[in-house]
Amino acid sequence: MTLYTAAHWGIYEVGTGTPPELSPWREDPDPNQIGVHALAPSLQAIRVARPAVRRSWLERGPGSAPELRGREPFVEVDWNVALDLVAADLARVKAAHGNKAIFGGSYGWSSAGRFHHAQSQVHRFLNMIGGYVRHNDSYSLGAGRVILPHVLMSMEESWNQTTSFDVMAQHTEVFVAFGGVPAKNAQISAGGAMLHRVKHGLAAMAKAGTRFINISPVADNLDTGGPVEWIPIRPNTDTALMLALAHVLLVENLLDRDFLARCCHGYDRFEPYLADKTPAWASAITGIPAARIVMLAREMAASRTMMNVAWALQRASHGEQPFWMVVTLASMLGQIGQPGGGFAVGYGPTNRIGSSHTRLPGPSLPQGNNRVRAFIPVARIADMLLNPGAPFQYNGGHHIYPDIKMIYWAGGNPFHHHQDLTRLMHAWTKPETIIVHEQYWTATAKLADIVLPATIGLERNDLGYASAEGHIVASRKIVEPLGEARDDYTIFADLAQRLGVADAFTEGRDEMAWLRHLYAGTQRRGDMMGITLPDFDAFWEQGVVSLAQHDAPIVMLQAYRNDPDAHKLNTPSGKIEIFSDRIAGFNLPDCPGHPAWMVPTEWLGAPAAAQFPLHLLSDQPARKLHSQLDASPYSAAGKVAGREPIYLNPEDAFARGIANGDVVEVFNHRGRSLAGAVVSPDIMQGVARLATGAWFDHDWQTGIEKHGNPNALTQDVGASSLSQGCTAQSCLVEVRRADGAIAAVTAHDLPRFAQRK
Repeated sequence: MTLYTAAHWGIYEVGTGTPPELSPWREDPDPNQIGVHALAPSLQAIRVARPAVRRSWLERGPGSAPELRGREPFVEVDWNVALDLVAADLARVKAAHGNKAIFGGSYGWSSAGRFHHAQSQVHRFLNMIGGYVRHNDSYSLGAGRVILPHVLMSMEESWNQTTSFDVMAQHTEVFVAFGGVPAKNAQISAGGAMLHRVKHGLAAMAKAGTRFINISPVADNLDTGGPVEWIPIRPNTDTALMLALAHVLLVENLLDRDFLARCCHGYDRFEPYLADKTPAWASAITGIPAARIVMLAREMAASRTMMNVAWALQRASHGEQPFWMVVTLASMLGQIGQPGGGFAVGYGPTNRIGSSHTRLPGPSLPQGNNRVRAFIPVARIADMLLNPGAPFQYNGGHHIYPDIKMIYWAGGNPFHHHQDLTRLMHAWTKPETIIVHEQYWTATAKLADIVLPATIGLERNDLGYASAEGHIVASRKIVEPLGEARDDYTIFADLAQRLGVADAFTEGRDEMAWLRHLYAGTQRRGDMMGITLPDFDAFWEQGVVSLAQHDAPIVMLQAYRNDPDAHKLNTPSGKIEIFSDRIAGFNLPDCPGHPAWMVPTEWLGAPAAAQFPLHLLSDQPARKLHSQLDASPYSAAGKVAGREPIYLNPEDAFARGIANGDVVEVFNHRGRSLAGAVVSPDIMQGVARLATGAWFDHDWQTGIEKHGNPNALTQDVGASSLSQGCTAQSCLVEVRRADGAIAAVTAHDLPRFAQRK
């Protein structure tokens, strides 16, 4: 019998040996190698093996010497001591400050399993003891998640309706990608990428004759196996280009006024804004020749055109605008709801988008009711910690940052995904206690007060499932936990026992009982949709259950186009909102009532570009998921001089005396980072690209980050007062060759340990 395990980047078959060998699922048409190395010795060597407490906190109590986080030794203790300390401090904070002083941090992809899902586990536990301060949205989609429901529908609804690749292969004549379709990002899905589809989906379209146009600062983020026209564009200027395309549609009467009248709200109030958004105006901003802008608008109007926007476009200053504007431009073309036409937001960021698989709601651990109303937009954690009691705006509302005394983090690495990590380090000294569940000694673990060793996915049983991925996986435990590691559920159950809420938290179930319970819920939902699943024991024996017989082609908003009155959208008007009266009513200076070009805080047209003349893009890495498995052999093989590679245009590299393989210093007024240079013509002049994912490696003496983490450089400000989304992609830097003695990478070193005095 073949055993399987599920990870975010795929299904893996379990072989023999000690430790067991993993191989990609034989049915996956485009498997990747990321998860094959999950048990590599280099990863096992940096596991958290025992509970550990920062020495000052252990000896003098909460709040002791927070400035020494990351700089002083840990003391390893047994589990009972660690759990008693955690339970006592939770009780202390609750009694002295209330649950509104506890931030329940969990942002990351710690587990593909739907039961051992750290975010669900920590939130369920904290809700059982009275609640916690939560976060809204995501770093990947902070601006997009806020703007899209006002304009069209939620992001989740849009994913479920996105036109499938099989439809595009039959009908799409021109595919225009703003920001490419990066297949490296589509290696993953939350819950598991089962059959990787992007590579073959694009290839099938190319074979059928679809013409591809990639509008992007880089050329290598759209691979169809055939020709792709690359139109280089200055980062953060896509909205200006779209406005100029709309201007051409207007002045040449190429727009679909019938669709605008039937299916859209407020176009008449937006149209006057286009009067001066000429191709010449956009050319000066974007760097694209005006004549090419005119021709592109005509090509799009004359062909069945699909437009795609990468999520990266809204991880920027005024990130709401490109998402809003692509919906507006597609509405003017009038192809929304037609097979192969319209728009997507977007193909490429995860594997599920463009799937024709069923949208069966899968298993999910109930999190309970949070009695604390306070929250923050996810990317505003440093603002919260540094400014307790200060006001902030979000989605039209006025709120107050809570005063956080404790951070409880399980499932994620904020010192990977947050911006301006030097600022976050300062903010990180403010809470009295920081508790972290971690598998590895990441920067987040090293900067905590109490670190509890958590299991990896291969050390527990779980259900692997992602909506629109077409399979349910019996993800089996294949190795025993390393050292004294425990799964999050067991840790929280023991804490719940100490705090008197064990029955509410566990509901009397152990791991396998929960898996049966969650699977049964999925069976019931399947029955309601006409989908019959095998009983649990048969499923567990079989290992992988396919739902492919329920596949069906999808055309986004087809029913709405055919009858907008019968299929109203969940917007105030029930239509696509090109002008939003609701947003206009918020009276925000940085987000008007219609899509608009708004000058980014940092871009190549800014005065700061005279000092920092390169626009830094921080995309997702190709050899890991965010920062996961950074120490694996597969990840290490993609580094340059042991650091994350930074890609430079040959002209920019030559002007700075930089060659392939050089260690370079990337710097601006926020920070400095050491990276390995790669010179490539696939990146436009004036742009540098440094992927995220390198474990943050701060040198306490010099302040330099030694490993190539771009978030040592990115800015920590909100996209706008509407969304407060992250703006990592709005970042100016300079690069120089690092001469002389170069600091060694220590990101994967263990922390120091000491005996308790």
